[in-house]
Amino acid sequence: MDATYNLNGGFKPTTKRSADLDGPDFYPTPLWATHALIEHEQFEGDIWEPACGDGSMSEVLATTGLPVFSTDLYDRGYGNAGVDFLKSERAASNIVTNPPYNAAEGFVRKGLQNASKKVALLLRLAFLEGANRQRTLFGPCPPARVWVFSERITFYPKDAVQKGSGTTAYAWFVWDKDQSGPTELNWFPPGYKKRFDSPHYAENPMLFK
Repeated sequence: MDATYNLNGGFKPTTKRSADLDGPDFYPTPLWATHALIEHEQFEGDIWEPACGDGSMSEVLATTGLPVFSTDLYDRGYGNAGVDFLKSERAASNIVTNPPYNAAEGFVRKGLQNASKKVALLLRLAFLEGANRQRTLFGPCPPARVWVFSERITFYPKDAVQKGSGTTAYAWFVWDKDQSGPTELNWFPPGYKKRFDSPHYAENPMLFK
């Protein structure tokens, strides 16, 4: 676990996803959350998705036309299994993923080491908080952009019945090695969930290009 993600003796959020504690269970990223990113961020070169799960994010990233390399620590039936991102020396132009809660800061640091262009991580908006994180991460390595979701993302366990809505705010944190200066704070407009999580998209994805 990433010890720096422990604040005042407790992990945040207090109810942790079981995917962060053992291998079999995991929470796929809704398609619309990744579509929002690639509509606002341009990527060049290859993309590495190092926590690919069942490929939910990788399949959307592939619509950019760029080569996507997918790995995961656990075998979830997609990509290359058994790859520990935090120990890997593999290089990529871009690293894009939804990291485990308990290793988020480690993913940021490793991503900045291994990516030559951009690192984009889907994180809780509250990741912006914390004096230690400001001193050791955001001070020396601030993100170029933070894209805040105006719609809440709900993460469900694989194959679970989807009902209700999320209570935690999320954002895409983007580190861009070709840009310097202060962090830009932006908001995604509403509507992505309706567009890309509808049955019509699943049946005819090309209509939503």
